[in-house]
Amino acid sequence: MPDTADLSGYTKIDLKGHYILPGLINMHVHLAGSGKPQKKQRDNEKLVNTIMSTSLTRAIAYRMVAGFAKDELLSGVTTIRTVGGLGDFDTRLRDEIKAGSKIGPRILASNQGISVPGGHMAGSVAVAASSIPDALSQLKKSKQEKVDLIKLMITGGVLDAKEKGVPGELKMPPEMVRAVCEKAHADGYLVAAHVESPEGVRVALENGVDSIEHGAKLTDEMINLFKERGAFLCTTISPALPYALFDRSITNATEVEQYNGNVVFEGIIACAKAALANDIPVVLGNDVGCPWITQYDFWRELYYFHKYVGVSNSFALYTATKRSAELAGIGSLTGSIEKAKPQT
Repeated sequence: MPDTADLSGYTKIDLKGHYILPGLINMHVHLAGSGKPQKKQRDNEKLVNTIMSTSLTRAIAYRMVAGFAKDELLSGVTTIRTVGGLGDFDTRLRDEIKAGSKIGPRILASNQGISVPGGHMAGSVAVAASSIPDALSQLKKSKQEKVDLIKLMITGGVLDAKEKGVPGELKMPPEMVRAVCEKAHADGYLVAAHVESPEGVRVALENGVDSIEHGAKLTDEMINLFKERGAFLCTTISPALPYALFDRSITNATEVEQYNGNVVFEGIIACAKAALANDIPVVLGNDVGCPWITQYDFWRELYYFHKYVGVSNSFALYTATKRSAELAGIGSLTGSIEKAKPQT
């Protein structure tokens, strides 16, 4: 079909066989992590306490976080959604980028997540709330920091599990999930939740969570809960893949970690397939900061989405641009190339 568009007044640019697309949107980021693999697990709580203990170490850490955000931008990611970070670094950096004093992507920030004692990332990028009042107190603090969303750590993860077959063990009591969600919604926030087991998915959706981060194999009941809640899924294939597929001599993972990594890996893929088959909205994040997942390789998540979930390349690009922008509430700002829409 001949091109009859009136291009008077426009400058034509020959892309020479290449393509143009909106900036990518990484919907699951931890800006405090480099992704550098370790020979053995670190005590993250101890490390974070050390980092945040003096003004000098905090300044060094903040500079590192700002550098990682710039890496995201230079890799083609123009918006990130942070879901657990150091103190108030994420909102602080968000505002400095907006003001033009720092270079980086648009940031939708949650700052520190809410976990429980012994829960996922408790004491590092999440606060360990021992009771509902503690959790609501952290929610109040997050509001004072002017976050964009709230993050809950409802289940454990691959590295938390001490036995085979129990990754994603439920850690946060359902009544705490409900209390935080009700107050967060009343304050105008959406709630994202780290969930890596079927029980966790059910508890999260039954009690008001708006997005499931990671996911697990779905039952018909869970599919119905997704639809009743109007919730969406953030698929994160990247972090579980090394534990599931790499040789242990490379990852330094224990037999338990490899076994559980495979359980989570298969669960995330099955969840994404079931969600798409049932018209449940899906976005992409690569859980950057986890071992082997760097701040500059979000493109891998799109490739894994294509390879393991079976979507087309164009659908993967749509998911990481327009679809993510819509579900993040910034569809009027980014996600597609349209007249009068800013492309940042």
